[in-house]
Amino acid sequence: MQLKIISFIIVFILCGKVSAQNFYDPSTIQKIEIQFTQPNWDYQLDTAKAGTEGYIMAASVTINGTYFDSVGVKYKGNSSYNPTYTKNPLHIELDGFKNQSYLGVKDIKLGNGYADPSMIREVLAYDILKNYMHCPQANFAKVYVNGAYFGVYSNAESIGKSFNANHYFSSNNTAIKCNPIVNPSTNTKCNLKYFTTGDSSNYFNFYELKSNYGWNQLRALCDTMTNYQSKASSNIDIDRVIWMLAFNNVIVNLDSYSGAFCQNYYLYKDHTNHYNPTIWDLNMSFGGFPFLGNSNSSLAQLSITNMQQMPINIHATDVYWPLINIINNNSQYKKMLVAHMRTITNEYIASNLYVTRAQQFQTLIDTSVLSDNNKFYSYSNFQNGLTQNVSVGSYSVPGISNLMSSRLSYLQGTTDFNYSTPTITAVSASNSSPAINSTVSISANVVNTNTVYLGYRTHTQDKFTRVLMYDDGAHNDGVASDNIYGANITITSGETEYYIYAENTNAGIFSPERAEHEFYVLQTTLAQPTLGQVVINEFLAANNFGQTDENGKHEDWIELYNNTNSVLNLSGLYLSDDYTNPTKYTFPNNTIIQPNSFFAIWADEDNVNGTTLHCNFKLLDSGEEIMLSSGTTVLDSVRFGFQGADISIGRCPDGTGSFGSTTIPTYNTNNCAVGIKELTNESIHINIFPNPTSQSITVQTNSEEELPVLIINSLGGEVYKETIKGIKTINTSTFSQGVYFVRVSNTVTKLIVNH
Repeated sequence: MQLKIISFIIVFILCGKVSAQNFYDPSTIQKIEIQFTQPNWDYQLDTAKAGTEGYIMAASVTINGTYFDSVGVKYKGNSSYNPTYTKNPLHIELDGFKNQSYLGVKDIKLGNGYADPSMIREVLAYDILKNYMHCPQANFAKVYVNGAYFGVYSNAESIGKSFNANHYFSSNNTAIKCNPIVNPSTNTKCNLKYFTTGDSSNYFNFYELKSNYGWNQLRALCDTMTNYQSKASSNIDIDRVIWMLAFNNVIVNLDSYSGAFCQNYYLYKDHTNHYNPTIWDLNMSFGGFPFLGNSNSSLAQLSITNMQQMPINIHATDVYWPLINIINNNSQYKKMLVAHMRTITNEYIASNLYVTRAQQFQTLIDTSVLSDNNKFYSYSNFQNGLTQNVSVGSYSVPGISNLMSSRLSYLQGTTDFNYSTPTITAVSASNSSPAINSTVSISANVVNTNTVYLGYRTHTQDKFTRVLMYDDGAHNDGVASDNIYGANITITSGETEYYIYAENTNAGIFSPERAEHEFYVLQTTLAQPTLGQVVINEFLAANNFGQTDENGKHEDWIELYNNTNSVLNLSGLYLSDDYTNPTKYTFPNNTIIQPNSFFAIWADEDNVNGTTLHCNFKLLDSGEEIMLSSGTTVLDSVRFGFQGADISIGRCPDGTGSFGSTTIPTYNTNNCAVGIKELTNESIHINIFPNPTSQSITVQTNSEEELPVLIINSLGGEVYKETIKGIKTINTSTFSQGVYFVRVSNTVTKLIVNH
């Protein structure tokens, strides 16, 4: 059986998120033109940088010919910024003053090439890293200010809510930027070391919170990473930590967690309650930052020779680098670290692929660099950036290949790289097209091993579960001791993703070698629905107080219903709000709907696919259409008119009934409640008086929490909206005479206004 190997990035593209990739296509150079009306715009940007780092409004920004007015611009960076520089790093926020984006991109981060004579380090490093863990996309941009060419910049994708949603499937959880707020030193590290005294305020100068909450969670994470290291895998994604450390070590990226300041990475807590590290700021990779650091508060500056021969086990026993302690002091994690280092080394360094990519980038930007009069180094330094060492203040930045060719020799000569690894071949599944709830045996031929594991998961957004594989003749593995290892798993979703890991006393290996970032995929055989089997069941086009998505936002939604007793496959079907464009949103791979069950999709233009789906359009409360189709066959459709706030339209009975307005939306649950009481929390008592009324009403509740109050007229129009706690008097003297509906939480009461 031929199994496909799919990295997340490929799955990501198949889900339809390709627009932003055009802006970060590494084979292109973006053109960004900034226009300020302020004659002292540079002084204003410097002043803002020295103060609160607020944005200055540019009159316009034009990107590849697309014009945007009223755009936020500020200087960014620490060592790369200086008020004396003409070419400072820039942060452009297209939606800083009005809602606008370019190809879905709102934040633009531009690096000025500081401390990089080659001018390609950042883009080259991300080009390598993207094959092994989630990271920003990056390419180059030519920047103009008020018509003057300011030079070539690196253009790296911002790590924010959009990035986290696309890669970690939510955006409203704890997010932390790990860069010291104070000037970095060896004692101001973002190293996840726990402070034994004090509270979460101890961490304020070391980390920057990018979410609405999380300081106590960060403190708890540091406690685990420092004091309960055996429990680290329950709190942080260990495989991504290992890839991060492997990458930093191989290419000598020390302006990172691995170096003196333990900085330039982000942490995001996903729905599995694991923190995910994301590397950031690679302009000083490939030896551009020579400071390794140590526990004696020394920067421990490395020579080029030191960097070429930097050991695998740097900081392994230094308590100021707890993540490195955790990985190096766990026998299995250490073998995985070396396995990942070997993979990067073999694929990019030993193969010389990094040189090929570097030369392609040099050719791409050559003429742009030649005319860049604000660059920090000469055109000759750029041309010879692979082979020429250049003095930068107190140290020398190595030519990229000067560093890496000797580093390759060093790594390949280490004991760890020369241990005999297991060999994994003939990875296969007993059934290439299994049914839901069936059992499948995964097997592999593995030699020179003591232990073999199968890692598997049923959804891309989940963590892998790792189980032992056996060569005992009892796990569909052939006969005992024949080097065929097997394990059984139950198929519970449309796709099952898996990999093999094997180790002996000294070394480990993955199959595929880029696991867990890449994996094998087992596709379940599931029928797609035919006409009437899956239908549009309910939808809400004006969600003010109702159900929130995983980011806490009130968004439009569409609910489907499966009328059959079978699991059905929605993958590849389409949803649209335009009959003339039926393929507007494509359901991603591994999208299934359970028998006689509901399936909700957020209609919010986010086009993010994770624990819940977000399609690429919103619903108009003034009325439009919704269509579910295969692209050629319409499975169900509905046209609707004006929809009042928080009043959905749904079928009753579910799946087969006619559409009608519902006073209370029933997201992912039955539409046909017997009465309002079924949808009311019995512990909350609500009293509304007087009724009828002329001048005012009093709303009284026994809840200690704030509850939403919504009053709508008989046409569904919203006339009042607020939250209350305890008791509230509402003025109704301006209401027209007639019938209204007062909704408090999930309770609805008819109100008569009679002047």
